[in-house]
Amino acid sequence: MITVKLLGGAKRSFLSDTISIEKNSMSVSDLLVLLQDLVQKNMPAFDTRNILVAINGADSSVLQGNETLLKGGDIVSIIPVVHGGSKRANFRISNYHVELIRVGKTSADPVKFLESIRARFPTIIIQGIRSKYVLSVSHAKRVIEVSLAANKAGILLSNKVETDMLMRFAANKQISDAISKVGLQKDGDSILIAIGKEPLVDKLVAELGPVIKPMMPFPDNASFLKKQFKITKKELGCIMSSEPLEDLLVERSAVLLH
Repeated sequence: MITVKLLGGAKRSFLSDTISIEKNSMSVSDLLVLLQDLVQKNMPAFDTRNILVAINGADSSVLQGNETLLKGGDIVSIIPVVHGGSKRANFRISNYHVELIRVGKTSADPVKFLESIRARFPTIIIQGIRSKYVLSVSHAKRVIEVSLAANKAGILLSNKVETDMLMRFAANKQISDAISKVGLQKDGDSILIAIGKEPLVDKLVAELGPVIKPMMPFPDNASFLKKQFKITKKELGCIMSSEPLEDLLVERSAVLLH
């Protein structure tokens, strides 16, 4: 049996500050996934990003991190930590955990690169978008919301959420055109969209470490996007909001529902 002690704010997600896991062997990563599954409905989400995991008093980061193997009799302490200056971009959409990951140029073929990641993390929804086609984190979040809403309603543009997102960022119902337009390319940075359990997404981020670039500050892609989507000053002037370009781009993504 493995004993988990929840300290500080970590206790808010559970009805107890101590949880007994009836297993004698598992990794820290597997434990975090299990703990997320144990959170009951209407309880606060269990934040696995901002925690310290101690195993018998030793910080797991000085062991093998999330790959550290736990054994029967171990006492695992979960301690919330607060830190600033994070250059990651992640958020929740309903019950989904979403992470945006900026990836620099790689020597590998972009398609094979994406396929290899999906093969290693089959339970995570992963799609790659040319970074030039993302106006901001807010823009990305709103387009992803459209795709996830379409998935819930059973009206995806294709049979996969990954492809649906690609088509919506391209504002194009033709898959081949969307891939050609906004799919991964060798000539620039990309934004990987990862949707899945937080511990697994964290593991993905750690594995991609060498090719990851900071999300912030976000580049100014406004002029490029206006030109690509033929958005005129007149159109922008008709939108009464603080982010007219973002609103127009999201609208073009959403109308593909029809």
